[in-house]
Amino acid sequence: MTGGNELGELMLDPEEAQRKMDRWAAGLEEKAQRYAAAQERTEQLRLTASSSDGAVKVTVGADGGVTDIEFGNKARTYPLEELSRQILQTMHQAQAGIAGQVAEVMQESLGDEDQETRALMIGTLRSRFPEIEEEEPPSPPSAPPASSADAPPPPQAPREKRHEAPDDEDNSPW
Repeated sequence: MTGGNELGELMLDPEEAQRKMDRWAAGLEEKAQRYAAAQERTEQLRLTASSSDGAVKVTVGADGGVTDIEFGNKARTYPLEELSRQILQTMHQAQAGIAGQVAEVMQESLGDEDQETRALMIGTLRSRFPEIEEEEPPSPPSAPPASSADAPPPPQAPREKRHEAPDDEDNSPW
């Protein structure tokens, strides 16, 4: 036979066939160990963000779940509605770094292996935890209304809806 029929050659040399199977199995085992190490490192990730005035500090895990909230003295002065807004905003800031941190862990653990799978996973994380765009403070009204009794209430900004992921006890984003 010419043309390099590898299967036929392996059938003629069963020992070579066994060596190739052993190398293939060892490669799979090594790959599984790298993935397990990447998953373990990812599960240990913690990202922390603080509000600009230090009133709120939120820590999240790789799954986006809050693992800790701390309040500075300034938090005592906030009305509850503002404190709630600060907590959510700070939590979103911490979550916005998840995709980047997971991508770093995967690059360090897996190198250039499985780029398509990695891109899919990181894309999913980026859609769940998007980067935070800096909000501009609202500009003051150009002219006060003629009469507060005649003026309609100011429109409220629409709230972003976030889909909550089911509880994930092992803090794994995959």
